[in-house]
Amino acid sequence: MRGLQFDIAHLLAGMLVLVSLIQLYQDRLQSLINVFALHAIVLSLSVAWQAHIQGAPHLFVTALIALVFKGMVIPVVLHRVIRRLGIHREIETVGGIGLTMLAGVAMVGLSMVVMLKVTPGADPIAREDLAFALSVVLIGLLMMVTRRNAVSQVVGFMSLENGLILAAAGARGMPLVVEISVAFSILIAFIVIGIFLFRIRERFDTVDVGALDRFRGDRQ
Repeated sequence: MRGLQFDIAHLLAGMLVLVSLIQLYQDRLQSLINVFALHAIVLSLSVAWQAHIQGAPHLFVTALIALVFKGMVIPVVLHRVIRRLGIHREIETVGGIGLTMLAGVAMVGLSMVVMLKVTPGADPIAREDLAFALSVVLIGLLMMVTRRNAVSQVVGFMSLENGLILAAAGARGMPLVVEISVAFSILIAFIVIGIFLFRIRERFDTVDVGALDRFRGDRQ
């Protein structure tokens, strides 16, 4: 029975890594936001399963927060933002989708090698979930670095935070007050980023962060 619990936990964590890689493959904002919603749903299932096998009811709150805010509310708001900004075009990437995908796969391999070596005495389920979580974090960072569109960078940031939640849940959870404070911090950050996006759009008529560099060069 314990082996089955491990298998399901690892399956859900592995699915989160797979969806992270699928996010890297997306080249349009609409589809990227839809995949991010799937990312949040898989995260909520993984955390809920961790709550079940650990006997930690407070993790169900974390799963519910991820499902409602990241799986439903934030994707809906992002879709409205891109409709209002009129940015339905393809996402520009640094180096192209192919190289980005190869880098993402390399990040997954690096995470597995590093985490499994530095945690030899850890609980097996926590050890492997931490390796998956590190993969999600690194892929989120990669998305932020390789995407030139500010909205896609926001999605990368929130995907990175999903990896941190997975790590905390796999490592025997975290206090409920921390989970709630993190959720509100992310919500506030999302509001601030939304305002920031509209200001960029008004000033430069684009949300491509490369415009900021060009504007800075023109001023020098």
